[in-house]
Amino acid sequence: MSEASWQSPTRAVVVGGSTAGMLAAAAVQDRVGSVEIIEAHGLPEGPGPRVGVPQAVHIHLLQSGGVDALEELLPGVVDELAAAGAHRIPVTTNMVIYSPEGWYRRWQRATHRLMTASRDLTDHVIRERVLRAPHVRVHTRTRAVGLLGDGRQVTGVRVRTPDRGDTELRADLVIDASGRASRTPQWLAELGVSGLAEDRVDSGLVYASRMYRAPVPTRDWPVVSVHADPRLPRPATAGGILPVEGGRWHVSLMGGPGGQPTRDADAFEPFARTLRHPIIADLLELAEPVTDVSITHSTANRRFYYERLRAWPEGLVALGDSVAAFNPVYGQGLSVTAQGALALRELARGGLVPGLSRRAQRAIARPVDAAWALTVGQDIHFSTTTGRSPRLADRLLQRYVSRLSRTATGSFRTATALTDVLTLQAPPTSLVRPGVLLSALLGPLRPQLEGPQFTAEEAGLLDGLRARALS
Repeated sequence: MSEASWQSPTRAVVVGGSTAGMLAAAAVQDRVGSVEIIEAHGLPEGPGPRVGVPQAVHIHLLQSGGVDALEELLPGVVDELAAAGAHRIPVTTNMVIYSPEGWYRRWQRATHRLMTASRDLTDHVIRERVLRAPHVRVHTRTRAVGLLGDGRQVTGVRVRTPDRGDTELRADLVIDASGRASRTPQWLAELGVSGLAEDRVDSGLVYASRMYRAPVPTRDWPVVSVHADPRLPRPATAGGILPVEGGRWHVSLMGGPGGQPTRDADAFEPFARTLRHPIIADLLELAEPVTDVSITHSTANRRFYYERLRAWPEGLVALGDSVAAFNPVYGQGLSVTAQGALALRELARGGLVPGLSRRAQRAIARPVDAAWALTVGQDIHFSTTTGRSPRLADRLLQRYVSRLSRTATGSFRTATALTDVLTLQAPPTSLVRPGVLLSALLGPLRPQLEGPQFTAEEAGLLDGLRARALS
């Protein structure tokens, strides 16, 4: 890393080479002379694991709202993901979902889309796309150890490398995208900025995941998911199967205190059979595992309310898990990060002007608000959750959302309204529009399904596999 590389004018520094860091770079790259990404570890050459991302071994998806934001930030990247092996999943056409209120129908009129892939592949495609810009550079094995400036203006970061020790890196804008390990709260305190509020809500959920070689063609194969039901007098359990690149199924199983999965490979499929429905266990009997089981305990929802601070320094923005990290069972994190980066880009169109950082932090908080209401609004109803207990208003809201979910099992209009919110394309307040309220009052228009809904072709493939297994 040459001394000259630290001297270019109009510079943005991004702390963290994660997907959040790459999207932060994409958000501002057209408004600055250079973007310097500071990454404490190395970065893989291809779609391999990245140090410091333990959650990468678990299932990931991009919600519709995240897909749209990603495409706006990096036009054409969705096609690049698909070409690399990611799957486009029409919602709910290619989804077999068992909610606490029953099986969702696979409506043939798709209203939304998800994208599924391994986290390694998603990170790789986005990283390669962002780093095509010649003025975006990554400095690996370089650690940010403090902010420069004061409580009114951040002017850069102090970085540390093994060969050069501590160096001051000046910048017009510093973006913290360092994730759950973010040190921005401590750095702000060192600059004299106080009063930061934090929330932490932890359901105690543990993730266990592994890859399987799919026994069927994965192209157009549905996502399969069994949700936890907080009303049951038993530990919360859930699971999902996502089709990903390479003809594989990515499988994650989750369990709360008293019913948590372990790293024991022999116990993985038996644990799947303890879910509210055995569909995942039945499918895994037909598949071949290709990895060991990976475990993660860090699934708490945690949020810093930077947008509420009375004082916020110019030249500093926080994005992604540095602001809010979510229970991964709801699949919101990547999408919220993409929406936050898009909000930053829209504000940065006017240049790095006074007040940008404050406005950007407030704009980044809006998609966080929506996802926080969804995730925490669910987690607080599990008996093992710490950090917050449901109030009367929360219980009434849960009853209403449960009613909506039950209605959605037999009403296309209600299913669409609910999916708008769950995929981050509409705010939760949209669920109290008059039309949605009326549909909830009327209830489902079709009888509930008695079991998982597979197409004739899918059922035929599964029946053939079962017959061969018995022969």
